[in-house]
Amino acid sequence: MKMNNAARTTSLRRHAVRLTGRVVSAVASVLAGSFAATLSGQPTVPAAPLPGPDPTNAAIAVATNAPGTNAPGAATQALTGTLLSTTRPQGPLSLDLTNAPATPLVWPPRPAETATLEDPQRLQKLQGQLELARHLRLTRQTAQAGPLLVELLAEDVPEVVQRSALLELAMVAQDENDLPRAQQIYSQFVQKWPADPRVPEVLLRQGLLFRQMGLNQLALAKFYSVMTAALVLKTDHFEYYQRLVLQAQIEIAETHYLSGKFADAAEFYTRLLRQNSPFLNRALAQYRLIRSLAAVGRHDEAASHAYDFLERFPDAPEQPEVRFLLASSLKKLGRNSEALQQVLRLLTEQKARSSERPDLWAYWQRRTGNEIANQLYQEGDYTKALDIYLTLAQLDPSPAWQFPVLYQIGMTYERLLQPELAAQTYQRILDRSGELGTNASPGLQAVVNMAKWRLDFVQWQARSELALRKLLPPVQARLTPLESALPALP
Repeated sequence: MKMNNAARTTSLRRHAVRLTGRVVSAVASVLAGSFAATLSGQPTVPAAPLPGPDPTNAAIAVATNAPGTNAPGAATQALTGTLLSTTRPQGPLSLDLTNAPATPLVWPPRPAETATLEDPQRLQKLQGQLELARHLRLTRQTAQAGPLLVELLAEDVPEVVQRSALLELAMVAQDENDLPRAQQIYSQFVQKWPADPRVPEVLLRQGLLFRQMGLNQLALAKFYSVMTAALVLKTDHFEYYQRLVLQAQIEIAETHYLSGKFADAAEFYTRLLRQNSPFLNRALAQYRLIRSLAAVGRHDEAASHAYDFLERFPDAPEQPEVRFLLASSLKKLGRNSEALQQVLRLLTEQKARSSERPDLWAYWQRRTGNEIANQLYQEGDYTKALDIYLTLAQLDPSPAWQFPVLYQIGMTYERLLQPELAAQTYQRILDRSGELGTNASPGLQAVVNMAKWRLDFVQWQARSELALRKLLPPVQARLTPLESALPALP
């Protein structure tokens, strides 16, 4: 029995060896046939893709023509449609990219032997088509530019043309405000050509798109990836990548600023201002820093930077707002005299300074004067408040501006125990009430009514005090209680 079992085991082992040999021979035959087909120029049938989630934009899943055909397929035609209203043409690329790229476009494999030198005439024709598509995009004819660019993504088109065409197609989607589609195409570019020198710029643009879409965390990730990609690429364009990295740093600070994270924004703007790059807009960065510091209550630092800004950039368009922020910070620090000085300086700026943007200067002059003067009035510092109100009254002679300011001046005179000046101020409002006409706003009409009531009250109060004086004895009316208690001199 033992001999039979041993013989049976030996027979099974021999049978297994023969089966294994047949399987190995079959696999070798298949591999040899596939390798021979590749050498003969016949591409093998690609394997079916693994099942997975649908692309973000199904129209982008296939963007190449079928081999041997010239007309684009259904998926290609869907790629060129205008999905949303066209926006203005995009400017130079700017960086941003998420760490999770969108589903890539389908790029059929091209046999190595077909990658021969391109015909110069054909290459020139393709370049001309690319330039035409770019011109159509810049002239906002995106519906015509899309099909031309899709044709340039065919597998028989040189790769150098494909790269530029894919970027142009992404910008077409961006011009059409189809931001998810633009993001997907940019991600495909980065995934297919990670060593392309334009990758950092594409990442920057992706970051800007994410921020526009409200995805600030993804935007920040893309901006950081710009700096990483610029360091990895080996190229001679050092100054170009240096500017890209600087722009990414600016966008990081700007993203924190726009999302209301002013403490983080102040930190990044401070870092930017420590750099000596000639490409940095220092005036804008310092302006953002001042606003961020004021927003988080760091008024001492805000005032210091504001003083420096006003001295360094006297012609900056942000000058009136910076002076407003300076006056507000000084007021909150309790430095009322300095705050008053800044307000009066802003209100009395030469007209030549505000000739280029008069509306902007007028807005900040009025806002600064109103806010600081009202704060001083509420705190009981009526003298300083009156100085500002009197200066505000000279900014605009129209009743819409004059009446509220004059009314506040009259109220301040009352607080300073100057009833005659208060009555004169209220009377000025009533004398000009006829200028309002029949179309006066309810607010202005209310100011006129309040001025009339205050004038009547001041006049009644003056008459009452005069009558009271007449009722009092002459000596007692002139003497204080202390003087009345003193014995009469002999």
